[in-house]
Amino acid sequence: MVYRITVSYHEKGAFGMNLNIVCIPGDGIGPEIVSEAKKVLDQVADKFGHKISYQDILMGGASIDACGEPLTQEAIATAKAADAVLMGSIGGNTATSPWYQLPPHLRPEAGLLKLRKELNLFANLRPAYLYGELKEACPLRDDIIGSGFDMMIMRELTGGLYFGERSTKEIDGVMTAVDTLTYTEHEIRRIAIKGFEIAMKRRKKVTSVDKANVLDSSRLWRKVVEEVAKDYPEVTLEHMLVDNCAMQLVKDPKQFDVILTENMFGDILSDEASMVTGSIGMLSSASLNDTKFGLYEPSGGSAPDIAGKGIANPIATILSAAMMLRYSFDLDKEADAIEKAVKQVLEEGYRTIDIMPQDEKKRTDVTQIGTAKMGDLIAERI
Repeated sequence: MVYRITVSYHEKGAFGMNLNIVCIPGDGIGPEIVSEAKKVLDQVADKFGHKISYQDILMGGASIDACGEPLTQEAIATAKAADAVLMGSIGGNTATSPWYQLPPHLRPEAGLLKLRKELNLFANLRPAYLYGELKEACPLRDDIIGSGFDMMIMRELTGGLYFGERSTKEIDGVMTAVDTLTYTEHEIRRIAIKGFEIAMKRRKKVTSVDKANVLDSSRLWRKVVEEVAKDYPEVTLEHMLVDNCAMQLVKDPKQFDVILTENMFGDILSDEASMVTGSIGMLSSASLNDTKFGLYEPSGGSAPDIAGKGIANPIATILSAAMMLRYSFDLDKEADAIEKAVKQVLEEGYRTIDIMPQDEKKRTDVTQIGTAKMGDLIAERI
């Protein structure tokens, strides 16, 4: 079951905006966490005088089961007609799910890659913010955490290894696999511009992450980023090799403001950053094109092992909905209201199982709740 939310930010109702949102709940815990995000969005609409209409599309395993493919052309057309899309999670257990016995182009994740390409979603924004209330869930030492950290990972989303030519064939009697990493100057420049623009609204620092000591693509990446930097003299630019960046994320995460990097490096580093914050269930995500259109989703996966148990953390999806209001509809007050409500619920001591304190002695100070209850509490505090 997939929900779609299309938002027409330019349409004004009698008391506010008419938001048409396309939702893709998808697989695993997806439907559960999207349901809670919709609950919060409905409360926002009620409080601020907006009207939201929802339309559903299928993607991932749900689409494979219903349509025989991970994303249909009809679903793509529906998404293109929308102003924003809110997604849950797709995919399943790669070891046991029949979806992963299919050819790669028919597996759940192929639908997401196709949708990103069709919608030209080249800029992925993944904030990694450590709430003071969740320090106990952070695996790092107190002296490393300090007063917390707040970074934005800017990941290029439509180029690199994921979209390059690939083949597996026998060469001289040996099976050989080839994946091609390709980037054009245009692809690098547009994501770099987005990264510097975001940095201008934050602490004015960009860390460009590459592997320029080995890869030609990274050397071009570094050259273009330095050219873009000249247009943003207020922003401090530093270069960092990806292996060093992976180390620095756990050694001193406070040093980062905006991390700008290519597709595969960004995929890996953003997951690492999510666990530094305490749980991937806390990380929201936005994928943007050149317009106000965006696809918003939690950074985590479909977690099929806990699907249907009512214990999944919906906060990342709820915060993704807040990003949607902010970036696609310019509804900053509404986005602020959601973010403040999340913080208030955490301050009051409510936790889903994934963000419970690691120290058993400190668990007496908090209350463990489920998916729906977390959504209820956040909505009530809008």
